[in-house]
Amino acid sequence: MFNHVPALLPPLERETVDGVRYYKVPNQDDFIKLVSITSVTSHFNREKFVKWRKKIGEAKANEITRKATSRGTDTHTLIEHYLLNEETLPEVQPISDFLYKIAKPTLNKIDNIHALEGSLYSKELGVAGTVDCIAEYEGELAVIDFKTSKYPKPRDWIDGYFVQAAAYACMYYELTGVSVKKLVIIMTCEDGECVVYEERDKTKYIKLLVNYIECFLNYQLEIHGK
Repeated sequence: MFNHVPALLPPLERETVDGVRYYKVPNQDDFIKLVSITSVTSHFNREKFVKWRKKIGEAKANEITRKATSRGTDTHTLIEHYLLNEETLPEVQPISDFLYKIAKPTLNKIDNIHALEGSLYSKELGVAGTVDCIAEYEGELAVIDFKTSKYPKPRDWIDGYFVQAAAYACMYYELTGVSVKKLVIIMTCEDGECVVYEERDKTKYIKLLVNYIECFLNYQLEIHGK
């Protein structure tokens, strides 16, 4: 059984404008809209995906994206139910069930869960988002992100994952005053591997995060003039 020590986090409404996700964040008697950190990281890496789609063709790219999204969503759903100590899990496609079972021994290293699919925001950074998990991993408080893949990714391919995790760490500290010790990416792969990537140097990724945000804002200013 996983122990839960939930933090008091406000539920946030979401809306999408011109393909960009925003969160409505409380601000005195009204609210302000902050951009989703997912939209920020996606924007930063957009040129890589444009080149990839051109290389393999739109139809093939759409098929791969659809399958990856479905696989990831279903696996994430199973992980969430498991961490909530629910005995009955939803039925999903076989590949997602396979990935979830691969992940279970690693998931069992998690405890004292502070947030699961929790809404976070930072007015200082101007971003918001929904964190997969904030909990102790091997006894240390961490931002934990769950990923799926066909094969393990080289470490230098996943800086964006750690930038996003660092953003959640900043948001959580701003809202609660609690600092996490590390950033953890748990990636379950179709080849049967479950790989854990860890980073403790949050400062490095916070600096990258500021760069990501600046790039996004400059682009918005360029196309919208605001």
